Amino acid sequence: MVDLPLLTSGKVREMYELGDDLLMVASDRISTYDAVHPTEIPDKGKVLTGLSLLWFGVLADVVPNHLISATDGVPEELRGRALRVRRLDMLPVECIVRGYITGSGWKDYGRTGSVSGVRLPDGLRESEQLPEPIFTPSTKAEEGHDEAIDLERAAELVGSAELAGRLRDVSIAVYDRVATYARERGVILADTKLEFGLDPRSGELVLGDEVCTPDSSRFWPVEGYGPGRSQPSFDKQYVRDWASGTGWDKTPPAPPIPEPVVTATRERYVHAYELLADEPFSAYLERVG
Repeated sequence: MVDLPLLTSGKVREMYELGDDLLMVASDRISTYDAVHPTEIPDKGKVLTGLSLLWFGVLADVVPNHLISATDGVPEELRGRALRVRRLDMLPVECIVRGYITGSGWKDYGRTGSVSGVRLPDGLRESEQLPEPIFTPSTKAEEGHDEAIDLERAAELVGSAELAGRLRDVSIAVYDRVATYARERGVILADTKLEFGLDPRSGELVLGDEVCTPDSSRFWPVEGYGPGRSQPSFDKQYVRDWASGTGWDKTPPAPPIPEPVVTATRERYVHAYELLADEPFSAYLERVG
């Protein structure tokens, strides 16, 4: 139990008051189809935190971020899964960038030839790389599912076309940097979901929340990649696939996850960390412990 005032508790994270700052804690909970499963994935929160730390460093010259420290002010028992971060006025859109056509984007493309108002070339195959990354924002639903929106609707939600344009441009720049870095390490970043806020004092646009983790992104191995089918993944798509095959109707409560699926999921998360960070996961735990 953390002896700090609890600010919010989400599907995966808790946010605590930490003086003028916040403590962001990543749990081992896992959700699919907006429902939290009763079974946790061991070390999942530490993988999310470790990868976010990696990307905050890689992206330091692309966009400011909310990280203050992974150790200073972080309770010892939470190190590895918690970050001290600055407070932001979070913007009410999810900033999704797609470099490949898959998931809900593939379904939308099949129906309309477009994703979030962005017209795509005819004849794309599932999992095919797009000619260039596209920005496909969505709402942040308090309950239920997020809703895909176009840039014009995003501008209405954030208050101006200028800010929406900045979100698009910075989101694509983040995707490009991470995708290039990951590809050099044998990993494809198919798509990712980002969150931004404004610094309440300066008005600066700041990258917040988690960044390019297996919970917020689709990661595929370069080896064996081929369009025209779904891809093996290092992300929680493995659990989504299992859940959709159980007969569950995707409304809460989510079913318990069997031990073999838990083990295989943890292995995928840890393997993603080790490929992308170029170090054993145990080295990260020793460094922040």
